[in-house]
Amino acid sequence: MHELTIVTSVLNQLDELKKQHEGKVFSKVALRVGELAGLDVDCLRFGFECVIKDTQWEQLTLEIEQVARRQQCPKCSLEFRAENWDTACPQCGETATIIIAGEELQIAYVEVEE
Repeated sequence: MHELTIVTSVLNQLDELKKQHEGKVFSKVALRVGELAGLDVDCLRFGFECVIKDTQWEQLTLEIEQVARRQQCPKCSLEFRAENWDTACPQCGETATIIIAGEELQIAYVEVEE
């Protein structure tokens, strides 16, 4: 379950950020998770709750923005959502399309209170 490793990594990054904002309260962290990131969002939420329990982060809430897989056709430049692993361009039929969204795994933002 590499979701726990991801949660630990996020909290380590927040530890570093907290050093720059001494005395501030971190209330929320938002993650952007792409459809192709290979994570189970429910496991990520569960792991987050388990890891923060009885720590300085116990009041921190987690928001997850799921990013759909999007492709771009190099032939006609159409951007489209790839569904059911069908990555062929619906406009011109090109099969060698390029992933332009859906691989994200990043901290989108952190809410900090005074």
